[in-house]
Amino acid sequence: MTAAGELQTDRTYGALEVVHAFTDGPMPTGVSVSNTGRVFVNFPKWGDDVSATVAEIRDGQVVAFPDQAWNDPSGDDDREAFVSVQSIVVDPADRLWVLDTGSPLFQPTKIGGPKLVCIDLGTDTVVQTIVFPRETALETTYLNDVRFDLRRGEAGIAYITDSADSGENGIIVVDLATEDSWRRLRDHASTKAEVPPDLLLMVEGRPFLEQESADAEPQPVAMGSDGIAISADGARLWYCPLASRHWYSVATDALVDRDLDDDAVAATVVDEGDKGSAGDGLETDDAGNLYATAGEQNAVLRRRPDGTIETVLHDPRLLWPDTMSVAADGHLYVTANQLHRQARYAGGVDQREYPYLLVRTPIGAGPVRLTR
Repeated sequence: MTAAGELQTDRTYGALEVVHAFTDGPMPTGVSVSNTGRVFVNFPKWGDDVSATVAEIRDGQVVAFPDQAWNDPSGDDDREAFVSVQSIVVDPADRLWVLDTGSPLFQPTKIGGPKLVCIDLGTDTVVQTIVFPRETALETTYLNDVRFDLRRGEAGIAYITDSADSGENGIIVVDLATEDSWRRLRDHASTKAEVPPDLLLMVEGRPFLEQESADAEPQPVAMGSDGIAISADGARLWYCPLASRHWYSVATDALVDRDLDDDAVAATVVDEGDKGSAGDGLETDDAGNLYATAGEQNAVLRRRPDGTIETVLHDPRLLWPDTMSVAADGHLYVTANQLHRQARYAGGVDQREYPYLLVRTPIGAGPVRLTR
């Protein structure tokens, strides 16, 4: 019989370095790192007091980016300011793209709010704003994350997940030159959340359900297509619903071919199997590895090119690892924001505790740069 002092514990795994501890203020979701090592984060408006929804970490301080004016919208339809940002991504040309949901508190979107904004990091100025029309950004749309292939078309293609928890899920494709956009995999099964009894998510030893007050009936988490990553050769786009342990891929050739109908695009979808955990972050590196956050296990996983899945990080401080970014410094950056402890998932009582964390770990590979 094992003595009490010899009992197994929840052991950490991997080299975790804290890049920044958020000891006050709102919870972060996104992170991205420029080729020169600049670190950017964002804070969606989910109920916290958010003075800047996009920021840069400079000398240990969180500073509004590109300036405070861009973080002070006049309303939810402001085309020239950030309304509520879910994701920020540095593209292969070292420009920062800001994905604005236009949906504070997950409210219905207004035309002008949902948009994709490009910032030149040489001058820290906005150089392009793509405002999505109603047929692309529906009232229920929640723009979640974005990836780029700058080799396609005249200026490149962006792929965006719509993770709406009510309404239509899918993938949005954007031509960066013409600014045209279109929806793909509209409500395809691979973009939809799984719900009990088919799936019961567990985080910190309790079911992960929406319950906004103690007397409310718990509801399944319904967020669909969320995490997104592009393969190192650009041929496949990987994605996953938040409420699922499966990940999927689809042919990018099909996504961009506007002559194909929805059934033809859907025919290229592959169920890539059980990734071992629910989570909302996906990322790839230039060595062909695929990374997934594992919210149920406080971990980050890696899928090798041969299909082998292994643990990269496991640490009790990784309370809901969210967004990842592979940087030119050979590290994988990831935010841990305690999303599951928000009041809406905890019977109406906010159980989050400072600090929220931005961490990194060495991976011996660099970012995927699909550029001419």
